[in-house]
Amino acid sequence: MAGEYHIETMTRDDVETAIEWAAREGWNPGLNDAACFYQADPTGFFKGVLSGETVATGSAVCYDDSYAFCGLYIVAPEHRGKGYGLALTKARLAYCGDRNVGIDGVLENVKIYERIGYTAFYENCRFHGEANASGAIASAIIDLGPTSLATIRAYDRQCFPAHRDAFLNAWLGQQEARTVAYVEDGAVKGYAVRRKCREGYKVGPLFADDAEIAGALFDALQADIKGALIILDTPENNPAAVSLATRYGMEKVFATARMYQKGMPDIANEKIFGITTFELG
Repeated sequence: MAGEYHIETMTRDDVETAIEWAAREGWNPGLNDAACFYQADPTGFFKGVLSGETVATGSAVCYDDSYAFCGLYIVAPEHRGKGYGLALTKARLAYCGDRNVGIDGVLENVKIYERIGYTAFYENCRFHGEANASGAIASAIIDLGPTSLATIRAYDRQCFPAHRDAFLNAWLGQQEARTVAYVEDGAVKGYAVRRKCREGYKVGPLFADDAEIAGALFDALQADIKGALIILDTPENNPAAVSLATRYGMEKVFATARMYQKGMPDIANEKIFGITTFELG
């Protein structure tokens, strides 16, 4: 590596810049991703700086004392292959300490990630489709507002390896988003969030007790945006999730490898029909 290179913690404005880089890479970020991501762990975003210029970005969000997730990893095209990204990744892993760390890795780089301690367990697949709810909205569907964390907190924890209250407060309260839950006899049996992106809408998370409930939630989030691009990131280790996407005529556009440093977390994988984001898990 030529020149003076070092790692710095990102500011809130820096995270906005990283999201712009993500858009340039074709990741189609949400309109409020920077604000929401930053709330997850304000000290968990890093940049590699070469002679005063940012050349690499990456997050290392620590959700609690045992779990973290790394993402938003981008090296400026003109600086790739020079070791800047690896140095940034080592700094992020140092920040994560002894936690189990997850990533959604680019498939062609799996061997590289394995060399720094990650193991691949399954793929997450991105599906694109045209919003078109298939029928009447189920009576068990309720709309939730920005103060709805208490309603879905326990359910979310079944499907995610840690409580993530700060992030969810921001995620549920973001502008141009919609959150729905499936509630039967007073019990939450699933919930989903839709957010507006640079292009179309992404649904995530989509957590549900079964495929029928997941479909009802997915329908509810399509009914008011018919004809728009809708995007769902499904885990292949839940075949019912992939079947849901294909049943709606969605097209698989790419996949990532879900990898962990210390093994698969003990969560209800069969209830995960759409992950929250590739960047934060």
